[in-house]
Amino acid sequence: MQTKFADVWGHKIRYLEEGKSDKAIVLVHGLGGSAERWLKVIPLLSPKYRVIAPDVIGFGYSDKPSYDYTIEFFGKFLSAFINTLGLKTTVLVGTSLGGQIAVQCAAINSTIERLVLVAPSGAMKYSTAAIDAYMMAALYPNHSSAKAAFEMMSSSGTVDEFTVSDFVKRMSIPNAKLAFISSVLGIKNSNIGESLGKIAIPTLLVWGKQDVVIPISYASQFSSAIRGCIFLKIDDCGHLPHVEKPDLFSKSILEFIGSRLVLAEQQQT
Repeated sequence: MQTKFADVWGHKIRYLEEGKSDKAIVLVHGLGGSAERWLKVIPLLSPKYRVIAPDVIGFGYSDKPSYDYTIEFFGKFLSAFINTLGLKTTVLVGTSLGGQIAVQCAAINSTIERLVLVAPSGAMKYSTAAIDAYMMAALYPNHSSAKAAFEMMSSSGTVDEFTVSDFVKRMSIPNAKLAFISSVLGIKNSNIGESLGKIAIPTLLVWGKQDVVIPISYASQFSSAIRGCIFLKIDDCGHLPHVEKPDLFSKSILEFIGSRLVLAEQQQT
């Protein structure tokens, strides 16, 4: 797995890459996340595809310029990142905020051939206890607050030490908190409905049944708005299926990419 950097709009964007193929899978992390959130699935996807996981602008170890981090801004950024790397055939996978960004990007970038949304944000207008805990951990990063927040996200109530320490380290980087707060405001002021109506590519919606961050009850707003959307519910799983159930998650994505789908009234529960 290689760590690389790209110049997007004059800003240094870090990303992880593994695999060699004409087809690329781009993995987009969520609010306050980084490319490391995908470490368990990158090795499972890379034997067949070129897998790329960026630190979205404002997060991780990418630049954190002073912008309004709106969903429209993020969508344009992701599209520019994909174009900068010269990707021609792309499967876009986004989780939480990354899912909402992926929707925005897929609506404007014709290189996106398939879309995977993992408990995307955008439909929920009210906070949850897990979100409140995560926001406190981001704004006041320390080991105990971060550990408590990530334990709430997981259905098992456990979290590894690297996840906690890396989150605290990244949220202590200058401008990390400002980008985080601006992104939260961007989510609240967004209207995902318009972008969902523009999605005309095969889409897989994945949700953990025990998700307490963005409850699975919001899944219907996405599956009903995207024509031909396939819905996969994962039992005994919280907000991060790619972390909690990496084998099943990766297998489901590979099967989805490899299937010959016809956009119709297909739905899987």
